[in-house]
Amino acid sequence: MEQICQDPASPSRVPLLDSDQRKRLSCLLQTVKDLLANNMFCRSLFCQEMWKMKEPLVLEAVWHLHSCDIVGLPELLDRSPAGPAAVEWLCSSLCGLFEQAGDTSLGDTSHGDTELAQRILSDFAIVFVQHGFEQPSELGRKVEFQKVAYICRAVLQRMLAWVLDAVGKEKQEDVSMVQAVRFWLNVFHVPLYGSVAHPDSLRQFFRHTLTEVLTYNPVLKVSDAIQMQKEWSFTRTSPLLTALYCKLLVAFSVKEAVCQLQQVLETHEVNWQHVLSCVSTLVVCQAEAGQLFKDLLSHLLLKAFESYDMENMITAFLIARQAALEGPAVFMPYSEWFKASFGNAGGHHGSSKKSLVFLLEFLSELVPFEAAPYLKVHIMFPPCVPGKHRALLLEYISLARTRLADLQVAIEDMGLYEDLSAPEEAVQPQAQALRDVEKALQIFESSRKIPTSVIEASIFRRPYYTSWFLPALLRPRVLPKTPDGRMAFIDSLKRADKIPSNLYSTYLQACHAMKEKVLQDASKAEPSHPKEPLEQLEAELAELRTLVVQQAPWEEVAAKLALVSDRLGGALGDSSEDNEAAPCSARLRVAVPAPGLSPCAQRVVDLLLTSFCQTLLAASSFNPPDRQGPCLSLLVKMMCGHRNLLPALLARLCQLLYHQGPTLGAAHILGLAAFVIHLSECRALIPAVEADFGPSQAAPGKALSVSEFWSSLLVCRTEESFVFCLRFCTAAAAYLMCKFSSCSREEFCALVPPGLIKKLQFLVPRLSSEARAVLGEEAQSALSWSSLSCPSLSYRRASLGLWRQAAFQELLKEKAFQLSFREWLLLELEVCPAKDILSAAERQDFHHWAIYQRFLPAPSAAGGCDGDLEKACGVILNAILDSSHRLELGGCTHSRTSLSPEILCRLQELVLELRCRPKLLPGCSAAQRPVVLELLQGRLAGTEPQQGSALGQQLWRQQELLLHRRVLLGLPASTLVTTCWKGNRAVLDCDSFFCFVNSELKNVSSRGYALSFDITAHFFRGLLSASLDCEDAAGGVSEALAACQTECPVVLLSAALWWPRLEPALCCQWKRLFGGPLAGELARLRGWHSSGTRFLCSGAAFPASDPPWLSAAFLHGALLQHSPRGTEALHRLGPGAEQLLVALLFFSLLDLISARIAPKEGVDFQTSLEWSLQILQCLRGRGTAWPLLFQSAEGAPGSFHVLHRAASQRHTRLLPLAFYSLTPGFQQELLQQEPTFLSVALQMYIQLLQLFVEGQVLPQSDQDPTEHDPLELISAARQFLLGAIPHCPARSLGNIHPLLNTCEELDPELAATLRHFCRPAEDVELEEELELF
Repeated sequence: MEQICQDPASPSRVPLLDSDQRKRLSCLLQTVKDLLANNMFCRSLFCQEMWKMKEPLVLEAVWHLHSCDIVGLPELLDRSPAGPAAVEWLCSSLCGLFEQAGDTSLGDTSHGDTELAQRILSDFAIVFVQHGFEQPSELGRKVEFQKVAYICRAVLQRMLAWVLDAVGKEKQEDVSMVQAVRFWLNVFHVPLYGSVAHPDSLRQFFRHTLTEVLTYNPVLKVSDAIQMQKEWSFTRTSPLLTALYCKLLVAFSVKEAVCQLQQVLETHEVNWQHVLSCVSTLVVCQAEAGQLFKDLLSHLLLKAFESYDMENMITAFLIARQAALEGPAVFMPYSEWFKASFGNAGGHHGSSKKSLVFLLEFLSELVPFEAAPYLKVHIMFPPCVPGKHRALLLEYISLARTRLADLQVAIEDMGLYEDLSAPEEAVQPQAQALRDVEKALQIFESSRKIPTSVIEASIFRRPYYTSWFLPALLRPRVLPKTPDGRMAFIDSLKRADKIPSNLYSTYLQACHAMKEKVLQDASKAEPSHPKEPLEQLEAELAELRTLVVQQAPWEEVAAKLALVSDRLGGALGDSSEDNEAAPCSARLRVAVPAPGLSPCAQRVVDLLLTSFCQTLLAASSFNPPDRQGPCLSLLVKMMCGHRNLLPALLARLCQLLYHQGPTLGAAHILGLAAFVIHLSECRALIPAVEADFGPSQAAPGKALSVSEFWSSLLVCRTEESFVFCLRFCTAAAAYLMCKFSSCSREEFCALVPPGLIKKLQFLVPRLSSEARAVLGEEAQSALSWSSLSCPSLSYRRASLGLWRQAAFQELLKEKAFQLSFREWLLLELEVCPAKDILSAAERQDFHHWAIYQRFLPAPSAAGGCDGDLEKACGVILNAILDSSHRLELGGCTHSRTSLSPEILCRLQELVLELRCRPKLLPGCSAAQRPVVLELLQGRLAGTEPQQGSALGQQLWRQQELLLHRRVLLGLPASTLVTTCWKGNRAVLDCDSFFCFVNSELKNVSSRGYALSFDITAHFFRGLLSASLDCEDAAGGVSEALAACQTECPVVLLSAALWWPRLEPALCCQWKRLFGGPLAGELARLRGWHSSGTRFLCSGAAFPASDPPWLSAAFLHGALLQHSPRGTEALHRLGPGAEQLLVALLFFSLLDLISARIAPKEGVDFQTSLEWSLQILQCLRGRGTAWPLLFQSAEGAPGSFHVLHRAASQRHTRLLPLAFYSLTPGFQQELLQQEPTFLSVALQMYIQLLQLFVEGQVLPQSDQDPTEHDPLELISAARQFLLGAIPHCPARSLGNIHPLLNTCEELDPELAATLRHFCRPAEDVELEEELELF
């Protein structure tokens, strides 16, 4: 053996033999085996002689003896004369073995040596673990091997020290040494031991090794750890140490590993670098570690405050900061942890003053070693302290500020959007200001408003704003021809006086100079963005894709994900503190019609999405999604951890799904479908999204979750969008059901986006008539995920296959995923009929199936109507109105009052079917109900928006009422009038319609005292149609019209206005239905119109009639048709026509107001004003008390009260405008003749001022905005009153006392004048009272 091991060619001893030596050794081993077979060989004596050899043993020769079962390594070690010498020989031989095996300069022989070295290491490692970590049950049988146990344990200890020393010098060591160390790490490969080593021995070995690593060479102080721990993050830790941790941690569950770490921290002095790098490895590579470390931190804080132990306290802070270094995707940011632990009175520090002092003393001791970002966290989010102990906190804050000053970091220079949980040293103000500008631009471009933080900084943080933010914003550049977002932002700040004029001028001059320089030398353009970080990210993503496809061990994938995250931060141009940004409560804003993102951000997002799609498709070619592991989930989770990436990511998704969806290929659709599923899985990491859909959004929508956001991007309007949405939703649902098939029912339902399942319930039956049939009991095979990428697969067949799966049908039974009737209607109302994928006939068939077979009979718990037609009508009505409040996008633009004609037809069918009921018998108390009117009134009472300005709510209500009118016109006229039994006869019931007109419908009339012609004609058609149910149709109609005089006079006033157009249709309908003469009241209406026409045309007398306001309405209608309006006609009215003239004045004044608020109605302001003045002159000649016409409806006399009831609210509010338009006709004698004139004039003036103060828009002329300017009108009214007051009699002044207080609030000068002239009147009245006695 000694001769064989001697190598004369190599003076230095090597652990491996050459080929000649192996041949000779093989012959020797065969001889020894023969001796052993004949019992002629003594192993113990041979071992003793072996140790007496002059030259040290060759490791390979020893291994051959061990593997051939001639002399085992334990027996050889037991016979060694000195244990330390044996340890030295083994360690040096092993190191030489690994160096020789890893030497690539040996060429082809290296591969064979490497395999041999692996076999030697495997066999010897088993011996080391078996004998170095024997179990108590084995010690009694192997007392003779106690020396062996010592040697094995010592060898493992020495080799571990060799590895850890190499870790500290990894950058200085050559490549061969690093490879040799990596070779030894195979000792910690768990499968190496198989069933040979005792499981407890193996666990003891790994536990002992982990403890040794954590406690090796504990020379670093806590202060060193505080300052250096940012260098010990996962991506910065030595790859050797990371590989060692990953191998060691395989032997433990996550909980066991954290418990072992906790035990070491409590019982040993530790190497903080190794401990904290172990923490990083755990949180990155083990998904459950984050929560376990949170529990550990709570435990450490509890123990720290129980015994006021600084060691537990510093341990907690170091672990919290280290875990936060790895980003919010794996652990909460430090700022969040600090706020959660100490930011409320319920924290550990809030139990007593001693606890608070302990915390503040601890923080104070950290100050000399703290980095600036952590100090900022403590200052900006200080511990919650009672007011009486505030001084203690202020003392610490003062100390922290002093430390920041020493670090040359001013808290005043802190950025507007700076991340306070950053682990790095403070970012320079210039760099932070550039980031603040970019963030502010993002917010401004999405909201079109100056961010609040910028406005606050311009006021409360003026030094930072003027010294850093504005210079970063106003960097000279070549201004684009079309103003971009930055120019608009600068312009908004300038208009808000947030940019000094001289600074703005300097900026424009510098931009102009730069433009000239560029024109002179085009080659001096601004350098492009460096591509190196993006290329690094691309390379890491490619390596990650390889690992996923090859199904590499989980620790390798996790390590690669951490590197991808690090490279992503570099590609985004941000330092690592941005990756630890706290989960902000600020919403993400996306402008859907034009989502904006910078070219750099788009390149990064496109690279990420492309890599995701490629990785998914490559992995799917080998394994279905449920066998691909969690890599893709964690990749998306890592992306969500980069807060500054999210706006660009969502904007790009908006571009791809909303704008470019129909143009995407199959691979893009599959990849994006899987991506949004994982995005929904990470919804807890993504703030709420405010999606701005532009003009189609009548009011700001609610904040959406990320699942709701991407679902809202899948719009179905045209044939192309229908095909895309069906393909996308089918792919997303198939991936979801395959990927998470092993989850429990509750977990799976929590992962499913409801919008996806509901969209499929809308799409599949619509595009595939087979899906409308009731499914049979036969089992359906699951839709293969891989088959979706097959070009020959029809998207309809694929979606139908998914629809028929039992698992999908079970999912539809869950209440959260059931498509309701209303949701179906809103989706259907988005469709553009002209570009629909279905023909008109197919669409009608689909509507009938959906309404009558699916939703109408379905229970309400499943989104149906319980078979209730009335309920179905209400749902359709509300859906139509809600949908019509939004403008349509794309190619289907309609006016805001347009209604879907096809859905309206379905409503008509249901309304007619609702009226098909058994005929009521005489005396029956039940009656037909005006269902539609009740639904409309109920909607007005319950759906008015609660937010927004008063003007916004007013406009919403006006828009809603216009839609109501359109709905009523689209339904059968008979829905406006019902019948009921009154005694033994059927009568017409118009009460509901009258109530709706009086309370709502009259207020959207532009004429002020009359409804529009279309709704007026619709009512009369319905009245005549409903009278068919009455025995005496003429009597029923006359009775209803007679009731109008007291219940709803505006209907009769409308008939008077539109009678020339209304009469032919009514007479034709009456003749068709009844054939006899007109009903009495209809004949009276025709007679009034004829009298007015004859009065104006032929000079005949105008007969007096009751009520006078109605005959005045017909006369006014005739006057509007007669031109010119003659004053002589007014004088021809009889002596009892005063009330008729007052009513004419009222109608003319309302026309005057209509000319201002609705000039397109054809009413001329000047003509109405002149006619009003003529009527006023006629009334003054007759001595009629007309000012009472302007009193409120409650205080007006009987006939005037009817006129006020008929007028719309807006016209009534604007009566002061009409009143003071009449000032040219106010003569001085009017003040003496009308004692109420002054009080009415003052009341009108006060109301005019109130309209102006409340911000009501006073109407102006379209042709000349300066004509009848509101301020000029108010000024003229004021001058009129000031001139009239001195001429008013005492009794007129006595009527104004109730108005003086209000007048004093609005116009103190006028009120003083009134009080001055009222005082003599009071004195006169007092003297008259005294004379009575």
